Amino acid sequence: MKEALFYEKLTNNKVKCTLCPHNCIIDDGKRGICKVRINNNGTLYSEVYDKISSINNDPIEKKPLYHFSPGRDIVSIGSVGCNLQCKFCQNWEISQTSVSDYHYIRDISPDEIIQLALKNNSIGIAYTYNDPIVWFEFMLEIAKSAKEKNLKSVMVTNGYINREPLEMLLPYIDAYSIDLKSFTDDFYKKITLSYLQPVKDSIKFLSKNNKHIELTNLVIPTLNDDIDIFEDMVKWIANEIGKNTVFHISRYFPTYKLKIEPTPVDKLLELFEIAKKHLNYVYLGNVSISDGENTVCDNCGKTVITRQRYFVKTNGIDKEGRCKSCGNKVVMV
Repeated sequence: MKEALFYEKLTNNKVKCTLCPHNCIIDDGKRGICKVRINNNGTLYSEVYDKISSINNDPIEKKPLYHFSPGRDIVSIGSVGCNLQCKFCQNWEISQTSVSDYHYIRDISPDEIIQLALKNNSIGIAYTYNDPIVWFEFMLEIAKSAKEKNLKSVMVTNGYINREPLEMLLPYIDAYSIDLKSFTDDFYKKITLSYLQPVKDSIKFLSKNNKHIELTNLVIPTLNDDIDIFEDMVKWIANEIGKNTVFHISRYFPTYKLKIEPTPVDKLLELFEIAKKHLNYVYLGNVSISDGENTVCDNCGKTVITRQRYFVKTNGIDKEGRCKSCGNKVVMV
């Protein structure tokens, strides 16, 4: 265990965790909503420091990140716990559990992770699978070491984090894949047990600090597939973050506590066309449609990257991520 970086000591051995907007008040011997930050005699500790549940060498497109080092691999790591409780979580076995209840967790050092990334010719490390916000202290230490070795750090996250810890990450995290799960508070409250506004605030803050952001919206029938609300969301993205914001529309399949039928492909295509009216780079996920995977230069209209799942051809861009036809900057490399 390691003492948490963001908390306040209260009376009667209670603590207030200030890592995320839940701001949990935690009694002695108890854990926060995330299940991995524990109050031990008036001191808040991270139980997941140096604890890992999953490690793989993944295509960067799997995060999903399509405009950040396309076609390259990245070492992907995860632990257990999450500060949201999404009823549709595909990784619920690790996100909705604790260190003591998950039997496949093991210890690992930052140096082991760095060496693995170097050995595999990876671009760096992705903090993913469960939400890395609750792994904050360990993630920060790894990301600092990665920066010294010229490795990239990528955060796959729900964006539900307070401003001060997010500011601390800025120098060390190079790209953020953020789930924008819906554009209504009602969805966030009922389906994730959280709130929308802090996620919007995180997205805007990272954008203003010129960080690479890609957003993903998992479309769940009857819950967040209303056409008007969806269009409000993409308009907000275009106005607040910019028309070149990379936006992934992903197909839902029933899992965990949610048994609604999978998203109809026709609905995805309808939303895809709506999003393309406002954003230049829109993609479809969890469904095999070629037009929904390829990257087309927003300046000259040339197809510069083609994808068939994780088989990627980047023939249309140069070493700086510019379109070979017109010189327009398309991706980060």
